[in-house]
Amino acid sequence: MILLRRLLGDVLRRQRQRQGRTLREVSSSARVSLGYLSEVERGQKEASSELLSAICDALDVRMSELMREVSDELSLAELAASAAASEPVPAPVRPMLNSVSVTSVGGVPTERVTIKAPAKAVDVVAA
Repeated sequence: MILLRRLLGDVLRRQRQRQGRTLREVSSSARVSLGYLSEVERGQKEASSELLSAICDALDVRMSELMREVSDELSLAELAASAAASEPVPAPVRPMLNSVSVTSVGGVPTERVTIKAPAKAVDVVAA
């Protein structure tokens, strides 16, 4: 099962780490407890829209950018789950994976992301 709170937490953590900032710095700037921010980043707590707004302000990131990145990750997770469900693999056989590197989405440079995909062709279309 794909958990939105986990994907959101992963994206928030990456944004913070890209800036070289600590949980303490961001929690202080966002006026959120350090423990709660940590739980949000680990996908253990659902963040309200008010909390997300405060964290985005503290990170100087537009909420739309954050949500777009979460949406992209959700799309990839859904594709992977759908591919896994439609092609059952016998127990002793493991699928061969190819690495695909993504350095931009829609022409916008992003952090380098490597995706392991089945050796069979899989089309991923960015909107």
